[in-house]
Parts: sequence; structure tokens; C-alpha cells
Amino acid sequence: MLVFKAFSALLSYPTDEMREALPEIADTIRRSPLVGPRERADLLELIAEIGRGDVFSAEERYVDLFDRGRALSLHLFEHLHGDSRDRGNAMVELKRLYTAAGFELSSRELPDFLPVVLEYLSCRDRAEAHDLLADCAHILTSIARALVARRSRYAAVLQALLVIAGEKPVDGAKVPPVSEQEDELDRDWDERPAFADAPPGGGPGNQGR
Repeated sequence: MLVFKAFSALLSYPTDEMREALPEIADTIRRSPLVGPRERADLLELIAEIGRGDVFSAEERYVDLFDRGRALSLHLFEHLHGDSRDRGNAMVELKRLYTAAGFELSSRELPDFLPVVLEYLSCRDRAEAHDLLADCAHILTSIARALVARRSRYAAVLQALLVIAGEKPVDGAKVPPVSEQEDELDRDWDERPAFADAPPGGGPGNQGR
């Protein structure tokens, strides 16, 4: 199902090559029977946004959105397990699923990265795609809600996936916009130094010297 490959591309880093493929991606979405009229319109708006301006602007928007906090992480198991050992075990099982189907990861991306999952589903049948998406629907809903709260057009991909999984999309009217302060807190959660206020010469490396 080529539409999942289109979704994978839309959620991937917007390189020059990806932006050049946007007309083909848009055509795939227009033709897919899995995408309803409302979701199709929102996805086409996202495609227009990704293609607007130069590639550096598109890259900046992507990084500013997805690389600054856990709420918007596209690594599915991070939402369930954080950085615990359980996440590693879950990724081993997912990679085993890919291998059993005859696929080997050829990129540096982790197996739970949503664009990787979607590319895998593009090679599977509709029933398996539905079941896998339904299994992780609560994670997709969480990411969709975070995107809607930031009024991001990228929410269109998550909303379309929820509909395909047989779930209700997030109601934007019921999701208040995230405040600037809340957004900064989420972006900074993993960037704060542990010993920012340590006195000179008082760091752990100097103890006992």
C-alpha cells in the first residue's frame, strides 16, 4: 500500500530529494481509497507547507517541532518506555518482526521510528497494517494531540493513520493550544545540565583532588 510510503516520507526529514517527490506523494494521497476527503485536504495542505520556501526553512520547521521534546517524538516506544531497558526489548521484538517478514533495516534509524514502521507497512497487506496501527493507536493519539496543540499541519498524517486504524481522530476543538512556556519546558527537558550551578572546582571530577 503505497500510501504508507507517502506517509513515511511526509514524517521524514525534508531533504531536497523528498521535496522534489512532493507532487508524486500528493498524487498517491489523492488516489488512495484509505484517505477520506477531510484527511486528504489536510494532508495536501501539509504537502504545500513542506514545499513552501527553501529547503532550509522546511528543515528548521521540522527540527523545531520533532527534535525538541518527548511529547512529539516519532520513536513510538519512547512514549511507552522512555529510555528504560523495556524499550530496548520492545525494539528487539519489532526488529524480529521485520526480519521474519524478510526485511532488514538499511538505515541508522531505530526500528520504532514511525517513518520506518510506515515504510514496513507499505509492503504489507491492509489487515496487518490495520492491526499494527490499532495496537499503537494510543501512542498515535498522544502524538496527534501534541501536534494539534501546536497547531501543526503535521497532525494530518497522525489523524489519517488513526482513521485507517478505525479510531476517532483527535478533535482539534477540544485541544487547547499549548502555551509558549509549556512548549519551552518540553523542549528543554533533556538539555538541562545536571550541575549548572556547581561552584568552580566543585564538580564531580574534582572531588578528592
